[in-house]
Amino acid sequence: MVNWYLGTMGFGYKDWSGVFYPAGTETRDYLTYYSRKFNASEVDSTFYGAPRESVIQRWVAVTPPDFKFCLKTPQEITHNLSSTGVLTEMSSFLQVVKGIGDKLGAVLIQFPPSFRFEQFGVLSNFLASIATDQDVISSMRFAVEFRHRSWHASSEAVKTLLEKYHISWASTEYPGLPKQIYHSAPFLYIRWIGQHGSYVRHDHERIDKSSQLSWWWEQLRDNLSQVSEIYGFFNNDYAGFAPGTCNRFKSIAGLPFSSIESAQQGKLF
Repeated sequence: MVNWYLGTMGFGYKDWSGVFYPAGTETRDYLTYYSRKFNASEVDSTFYGAPRESVIQRWVAVTPPDFKFCLKTPQEITHNLSSTGVLTEMSSFLQVVKGIGDKLGAVLIQFPPSFRFEQFGVLSNFLASIATDQDVISSMRFAVEFRHRSWHASSEAVKTLLEKYHISWASTEYPGLPKQIYHSAPFLYIRWIGQHGSYVRHDHERIDKSSQLSWWWEQLRDNLSQVSEIYGFFNNDYAGFAPGTCNRFKSIAGLPFSSIESAQQGKLF
């Protein structure tokens, strides 16, 4: 039995007011409403810095018991792996993240496009350092995303390293990168991203991605027996309106979903 945790990359979009969030919903109530429709969210804000403890406490308080948060590692860490003190910063970030408790899905480590396979040794040392904290490595899931094709060209070596620490190699649909599912952990992490800035507004799906989503479902269906959990998140830039596209994928995969009763239903594509 696979547990699916599907949602969107972020939830605080003003463009969603009146088309996903009921008109008049206060921004402080977005997460509460969002968590009634989806059971997971990838938190993009942590890419710019660790959240305050009070913020985490509120996230936990306003969401259902089975809700999952997947947090992006701050870019000051992922974009400066060779810098002095980066391991201390990572340790501090993970100590904050632990406050989410059972609602923590996975920590996403997203590397920049400039990070190439030639820096394999830097990656190996970084992951080994994280693994020295047995409390962290035993209680947290990690996924890594590479934005340079060189990692895929040396996939066997990369996969072997990630398997050593039970870290998932995040699969992405992103311009310039191959669409590929690698098994390196007991769970999968999928990101439907799209080209940044593709749409001026994000209030309805602008393009039908059903064929691409069907392809992903076929790949995932063939791999369900090898994993216990799947985390998947949609970006507004993928088709124009992440909540609608997430539900579209759920429909294709035969997964239950909560309908979005809003004006956007009348103007698809």
